[in-house]
Amino acid sequence: MPNSTTPLEERKTVEVCYAPSHYSLYGNNFDVVVVIDVLRATSAITTALHTGVKEIIPVATVEEAIQYKKNGYIVAAERDGKVVEGFDFGNSPYAFMNPEMVGKSVVLTTTNGTKAIQTASEKTVIIACLNNLTVVCEYLIELDKNVLLLASGWKEKMNLEDTICAGAIADHLIETKKFTSNEDSTLAAKFIFRSARDNMYTFLRSSSHRRRLMQLKIQKDVKYCLMVDTVPCIPILKNGKLVLLENNES
Repeated sequence: MPNSTTPLEERKTVEVCYAPSHYSLYGNNFDVVVVIDVLRATSAITTALHTGVKEIIPVATVEEAIQYKKNGYIVAAERDGKVVEGFDFGNSPYAFMNPEMVGKSVVLTTTNGTKAIQTASEKTVIIACLNNLTVVCEYLIELDKNVLLLASGWKEKMNLEDTICAGAIADHLIETKKFTSNEDSTLAAKFIFRSARDNMYTFLRSSSHRRRLMQLKIQKDVKYCLMVDTVPCIPILKNGKLVLLENNES
């Protein structure tokens, strides 16, 4: 519930960082980093763990992924929206909706999302997307710590879909009167989200990454990733592996 009596000086801070290349400007001031890559890494990670994958090991480079594959791991690799040659699948959420994946460890490398995770790995890192939006907001409110919303962006540049998701989380937290923000990046993300929230699929029609993915004929993935609150779980990074956050963790 909103708490209008929380004095401004006692409120926690929430800010939006548009890309990992900006992380050093923010990172030291926050206790928790929320990594967002709506199309498609964090949507795929959240789906994978929700549907029974035991853990996901995020790696930044294809070279690391190759070494894991040589050692017998199941490995997913994506670059520029496409499955990397020599790997069975990339970062489509649907690739993880497979009974054969239940209980398995999966190594994942993607163009943007896994790099963002590695960038913030010295902090408490949780994973967010539109699919798990509300449960992430509720957890962050309960946690009551300073939060950085780290958008993965596209090759170190801002993108719309991650900004919208970050803006949604920031807006929700600030509305509780338990959080505040000081950066224009957060203010802009909030207003972009408010402009898009009634029909995100249409709003993002012209976004650069959606155009890339549509050229690859994976509109089904795009529609899935833009659905709100369909996967009620939270991945968290522990000892270099993404696992499901337990209900009693704080």
